[in-house]
Amino acid sequence: MDETHQPLPEVRKSLVSRTLTEWKTLAILGGPILIAQIAQMANGVIDTVMAGHASAEDLAGVGIGSSLWMPLFLFFMGMLGALQPIISGYNGARTPEKIMPATWQGLYIAAVGAMIMILLLTNVHPVLEGLKLEANTARITQGYLNAFAWGIPALLLMTALRGLTDGLGHTRVIMAFSVLSTLINLPMNYIFIYGKLGLPAMGGIGCGWATSISNGVAALALLTYLSRSQLYKKFHLIADWAKPSSALIRHILSIGIPIGVTIFVEASVFSVIALFLAPLGPVVVAGHQIALNVVSLLFMLPLSIGMALTLRVSFLIGAGAPDTARLISRSSLILASATALVFATLLFVFSQGIAALYTSDTSVQAVTIRLLMFAAFFQVADVIQVTCISALRGYKDTFIPLLIMLFSFWGVGLPLGYVLTFTDIIARAMGAAGFWIGLTGGLASASVLLGWRLFRYRPRTIVAS
Repeated sequence: MDETHQPLPEVRKSLVSRTLTEWKTLAILGGPILIAQIAQMANGVIDTVMAGHASAEDLAGVGIGSSLWMPLFLFFMGMLGALQPIISGYNGARTPEKIMPATWQGLYIAAVGAMIMILLLTNVHPVLEGLKLEANTARITQGYLNAFAWGIPALLLMTALRGLTDGLGHTRVIMAFSVLSTLINLPMNYIFIYGKLGLPAMGGIGCGWATSISNGVAALALLTYLSRSQLYKKFHLIADWAKPSSALIRHILSIGIPIGVTIFVEASVFSVIALFLAPLGPVVVAGHQIALNVVSLLFMLPLSIGMALTLRVSFLIGAGAPDTARLISRSSLILASATALVFATLLFVFSQGIAALYTSDTSVQAVTIRLLMFAAFFQVADVIQVTCISALRGYKDTFIPLLIMLFSFWGVGLPLGYVLTFTDIIARAMGAAGFWIGLTGGLASASVLLGWRLFRYRPRTIVAS
């Protein structure tokens, strides 16, 4: 039985019993997702820590490079993320014949996305020149991106295939191959950054090569597993090949583009902030990058719960159980709030130790510690908004949430952050901390509006379309 294919709670069961049953299902789905997300984030942590110990310039170069490729990847990841609720809905409705055609359309979308990403990331010279970066930092950034680009096809291939494996409730599959990628990335980073086994020391540029190699090996291993596993015998990539379908691609994109743009909106705000901070020097950029990396790592737990929530809601809708879908959507906010309070406390208590773990530069540590104080408040609003938007994605409601995120981040968060960072209009210019306060305001706006949307939302039809 698939993890999402749990017996539906009976109506006569108590509200508490039904809620606990659904939370257990979320844990079954979300546990492997969490491990997979942590493994994927660990690559970024490994890059940041190892580049930071090489030099502040290497850390800044990798940080700026990551700020350029991450929003693009997250856009395509969000777009391909439409496969998970679509396939989960087919699974709930017991229409397996629709699953492989949808998977193949996702692979076609991934191929186009890879070409676009490679073209853009290998031609960022105008952006780097516009930022007026120090020459060596700009060189490291471009070199890192050029190396990283080689692994983009494998990265998006795995993202598309995740729609199949997670959509069927087999969340342990991507978990396993994400861990494999991380285990490869660590020694590869050491070899390329510091110049081992006869290779020259590449510094931050070596992070790009290490990531490309680890992505490539993991993607090949995943393809091998899917072609040989008995679990996927009835969902074989080659035997069940499907030609491009414009209608199905449009259906995927109609759900996926708003998700991709929503994620891009959030990620691009962080990238824009990193670019705004670049003229303040590598110490500020490095401190901001470390704080952002820490927050992103902690965010993996609520994000994983949210991804499991999307799968569960879409499965329940496909199975014709809208009341249970509504129950799990709303009750998950309790889990989100508890998670947020725990993480805020951790950031307050352990800020000094976290900063020291990332860098030995005392100036960078001081910036990081200050930003982590503001990040504690940021976490609370962020966790609540991701839970609300994840539930809405399970209903395939993606366009209105996109508008809410556009308003909250670009209409509230970024303008407020810029004013607090660089001007004395509201208070004395606060530097990088101003952007974190602005982002917290934007996330608070998103939490309120998305929560309102979730509690008022009623699906027009209960189908796994």
